[in-house]
Amino acid sequence: MLDIALVNISIILSFLLRFDLSLPDNIYLLFKPLNIATLIFIKIISFKIFGLYRGLWRYTSVWDMLNIVKATSLSSFLLIYNVYYTIGFELIPRSIFFIDYIICTGLISISRLGIRMFFTHFLEFIGSKKEKSIRTKILIIGAGDTGNAIFNQTTKIPKRSISIVGFLDDNPNKIGARLNDVPVLGNIDSIKNLNLSFDEIYICIPSANKAQMRNIISLCRQTGKPFKTLPSLSELVSGKVAISQLRPVSIVDLLGREEINLNVKPIKKFLKGKRVLVTGGGGSIGSELVRQCMKYEPSIIIILDISEFNLFEIDRETSNRTSNILFKPILSDIRDKKLIDRVFSDFKPEVVFHAAAYKHVPIQESFPQEAMKTNVFGTKNLIDASIEQKIEKFVLVSTDKAVRPTNVMGATKRLAEIFCQNANYKQSDTEFMAVRFGNVLGSSGSVIPIFQKQIKDGGPLTITDPEMQRYFMSIPEASQLILQAGSIGIGGEIFILDMGDPIKIIDIAKELIRLSGFEPYNDIKIDITGARPGEKKIEELSLESEMLDKTKHEKIFVLNDSKAEVKPDFNYGKILKKLRESILMNSPGQIKKVLKDILPDYKPSNHFKTNPISSKNNRLEAKA
Repeated sequence: MLDIALVNISIILSFLLRFDLSLPDNIYLLFKPLNIATLIFIKIISFKIFGLYRGLWRYTSVWDMLNIVKATSLSSFLLIYNVYYTIGFELIPRSIFFIDYIICTGLISISRLGIRMFFTHFLEFIGSKKEKSIRTKILIIGAGDTGNAIFNQTTKIPKRSISIVGFLDDNPNKIGARLNDVPVLGNIDSIKNLNLSFDEIYICIPSANKAQMRNIISLCRQTGKPFKTLPSLSELVSGKVAISQLRPVSIVDLLGREEINLNVKPIKKFLKGKRVLVTGGGGSIGSELVRQCMKYEPSIIIILDISEFNLFEIDRETSNRTSNILFKPILSDIRDKKLIDRVFSDFKPEVVFHAAAYKHVPIQESFPQEAMKTNVFGTKNLIDASIEQKIEKFVLVSTDKAVRPTNVMGATKRLAEIFCQNANYKQSDTEFMAVRFGNVLGSSGSVIPIFQKQIKDGGPLTITDPEMQRYFMSIPEASQLILQAGSIGIGGEIFILDMGDPIKIIDIAKELIRLSGFEPYNDIKIDITGARPGEKKIEELSLESEMLDKTKHEKIFVLNDSKAEVKPDFNYGKILKKLRESILMNSPGQIKKVLKDILPDYKPSNHFKTNPISSKNNRLEAKA
């Protein structure tokens, strides 16, 4: 009924404007051939065709405005067509139709926007007067698409408990402008002298790099106000931002927010429509590999894990996603050769990401036989099954601890690398490769959750050595680069991920204490406990003798002597027999001795030993 009234008003106003607000004496003669009933019928039918009566007016959006323009355009065209083929334009000026089009579009749009304004502003204003509700005043850093998306989502929160009071942005073209009628007050540095009352800060710049995030967090900390941030672009698997994704700033934001520019085409060719098996699929790296694989539409993802809880969690997560991909969780141990053979026989995977491993250095030093069974024999089971089923690619997730290993974990992973290289040499159906990188931030059992627990308990934080350094990378970044490496590998390679510069563990401890609102040493103590067996001061990504070549991706390098360990006479049977015998003896010392015989670079030690290689000799930087 409202639209019928507006259509009539529109045509009357069109005549008034056409005849200078003075209707001619024969106006009734003009209206008669136009036939108001026909006019209303054409307009309302056009509005219905474009769904103007299906939407909720209180949530009118830009898309609704576009539909209004389409509907009024169609109705005007039909009206002109009707008049032209019935009575012609002798009595009715042609400009009437153009004026009517403009006015009708405006009136219909205003009616919808008016309803939305009534619900989102007027009723809210009245309600706030009655309830005197307290809103949280938010300052948003980032006046771009992400900041705008977060603002729009705050308007949909019941009772509008959040109020955006301003934006900050370093783009000089935006300063002084208004976004959704909220001012862009200045650049990010101006937050120190901002004359504005606010309660919390939202950092809405997922593309910010490590240096930018450090500066932003430092400035936010000076305000004394709580602040949250969105995950980085690499962490936003879906690519969509939501207010629910805002979280307290973590050490990941300070150390690993570099955006990864993936070459999507080869990854899609590598995975699309394929049957993919991820071992350790419930773990930190494995579960993220599952999430990242989903974007490239494999036909099935087989998630294999020995942990019932981890498998349950990733199964529940994938079940809640809308996808055409079939997910198959399998509770299994890679040491069970018969079960592994059956999994490969039943599902016939085409791509394998092998992320299952024992990885905690001190525990594996005490129980080397378990590391041997999983990291070596488990890997061998997967290699044999892959060769038997002639899968396309096998990607081993390795570690920087495999370089000049001083612990059982590193030695077993190095042995797994050699097994993959030699398996690639001995057959031509399956391409075997390994991807080597350092620590991932926030993985289970890593230093970050341990420090967070110690801070929660009031300290102290325990550091083994103040000079200890490690390479760090975020879990999404590592997983994305594993996929990229797998897509460009042709078999036999050991890929090295560019992890930047090593970071001192004590610096991470201090940053975490500050992020928690405390001061190092004053509020939370840091104790030096001494290094544990098998630990190095500085990890390496490659040896001095190993040269690194560039690949098609700037963050992935490959050892140009990857085939150095490939030997035509490599005797699996003899090595495996020695390893089995050492395991049966149940003697850690004997197991380490056998590993030493197989790997000359392995230097087992129960005491801390300073690594003579300084950070300036980092081969990743020097040779690339």
